[in-house]
Amino acid sequence: MKNNISHTFHIPVMGLAFTIDTPIKVAKFGISSVVSIIEDQLIEQMREVICKNENLDYKEISSDDDDHRAKRITAYLDLMQLVVNKQIEEIKRENFDTGADINQYFEMLPDDSISKKMYQKMLFSDVKERLILQEKLKQFIIPGSIDVNIMTKLDKTNYDKVGNQLPVEYCDALAALRGYANSSLKSSIVFSAGLNPRLYAYCETFKDFYPDTEGIIKKKIILKVSDYRSALIQGKYLAKKGLWVSEFRIESGINCGGHAFISSGIPLGPILEDFKNKRSELFDELYTDCSNSLNVLGRQSFISKPELKITAQGGIGTADENNFLIDYYDLDSTGWGSPFLMVPEATNVDNDTLENLVNAKKEDYYLSHASPLGVPFNNFKNTTSEAQRLKRIMKDRPGSPCYKKFLSSNLEFTDKPICTASREYQKLKILQLKETISDETILEKEIEKVIEKDCLCEGLGAAALLKNHTKLSHKLSAVTVCPGPNLAYFSGVFSLKQMVDHIYGRINILNSLTRSNLFINELQLYIDYLKKEMADQLTILTDKKVTYFQNFKNNLMKGIEYYYSIEHKLNSKGSDAYEQMTHQLNEFKNMLDSFSFDDMLFGDSRDGLKNTFTKISTINI
Repeated sequence: MKNNISHTFHIPVMGLAFTIDTPIKVAKFGISSVVSIIEDQLIEQMREVICKNENLDYKEISSDDDDHRAKRITAYLDLMQLVVNKQIEEIKRENFDTGADINQYFEMLPDDSISKKMYQKMLFSDVKERLILQEKLKQFIIPGSIDVNIMTKLDKTNYDKVGNQLPVEYCDALAALRGYANSSLKSSIVFSAGLNPRLYAYCETFKDFYPDTEGIIKKKIILKVSDYRSALIQGKYLAKKGLWVSEFRIESGINCGGHAFISSGIPLGPILEDFKNKRSELFDELYTDCSNSLNVLGRQSFISKPELKITAQGGIGTADENNFLIDYYDLDSTGWGSPFLMVPEATNVDNDTLENLVNAKKEDYYLSHASPLGVPFNNFKNTTSEAQRLKRIMKDRPGSPCYKKFLSSNLEFTDKPICTASREYQKLKILQLKETISDETILEKEIEKVIEKDCLCEGLGAAALLKNHTKLSHKLSAVTVCPGPNLAYFSGVFSLKQMVDHIYGRINILNSLTRSNLFINELQLYIDYLKKEMADQLTILTDKKVTYFQNFKNNLMKGIEYYYSIEHKLNSKGSDAYEQMTHQLNEFKNMLDSFSFDDMLFGDSRDGLKNTFTKISTINI
């Protein structure tokens, strides 16, 4: 583990609401976290809550105000900065007493950090030295970063009250970016879900994304990426505008929470190896492009070489895994998301949902097609949102009333985009299917695909309002929660200190379920995904899909061979989970070896697929 003065993990964005005020809860302990800034109505409601809690004046920014979306975001982020600054000053004035926040700050740090070692030395020093060390320690107290996230796909066009289309800068993502850029924060913005050219171009209009006269970037850019190629393409795109990417945040394509941007079967390990081997090459290429662009633009260039962090997240469950990722792949930090849903001190989860998560079974976590974006979505069965969706179907009124429209993108039946989870769309689509499909079996399956879509705008925001006893939007109280499958191994409500101690290996809070290491778990998830995809294609199979299946299998096989090559490094940790790795890899390899897609390229491809699927579906690991 690297010798830092602060933490070696961060809390990623979770949903719209689960981490919306997390910085106020954890930044004072030096923990960085990420806030979604897409849902401005929820943000405004939470600003009122925080102002009330902090005894501050609150003046509403109405939806009738010009540029209200950006103004709400700016006001909220400035408020959080104000509260966190106040908290840090209060901590620095505290005495070092048992249970005090200042003690908690240092006790939660990794054991090999510089400031933690000084803290431990202070505890056993004489009175004179203790006072000297305490003053030095207070200089080490820095808040965690208040970072923000924009999912780049959420960038719909907006309209005024009479239906006129607003200029492009009022689109969702651009307005959110403007709200962040105009704030007082000195932090990072995380762009996820791929390249959005007009959003990235809009960054050029704000000076805080460029080096100042001292070569310092006030607002840094983080890209969440799935592989090295994506990092290089997006990094160069921004560098040619003089915009530096300060961090590439690599997320498992499938072993994560929320939307799953699934790779073509390439596991996390080989992707991290690629970054490890090409990190210097990536830095040099981006630095050259960015420096040249800054010179051409006549902007202040870097005085010294900027930092380029590489981090990873998705499915990490133990301190051994955390340390291995940091040490072996030379990562700067890791992301721990879903487990923090079980930490009320850190996140917003309503009591009913929290209880359901505590009592959940492994099979309650599943990969769904609930998202209107058309991207696989990690879901949880026992939610009030799922119960509401089924109730609406039983009443023959599938779909949701669509008030917020953040995911409106479908133009199949209307001139203005509508959401595929909306009642309007589902009614029109079902009518179309009934008119065009005569086969009852196929019709039933196609209708099921339509009504599986659920409202995320309301569902992913409701928990924060329920927990804070705040008025619900349109009285919609159903909660959607989207944890990664790794949460199956955490059962209980934990304190912030317990979760942090687990991350650093000081305690173990995993439940009694047998848990393989994160690489094995991810392979299993990919294989399960492949099996399901094959089953879904039994009635409609194309040559393109056959090629996809073959490439997916080949990438999994390459991943298995890679894990064989580093297995001894994993096993050196001495964990029981790692000792089982050879056996599990052998099972995966034998299973994938047992079938071929070649027969699907000739003759009756559907029969070939059925034979292939029969072979793979009978093997469970």
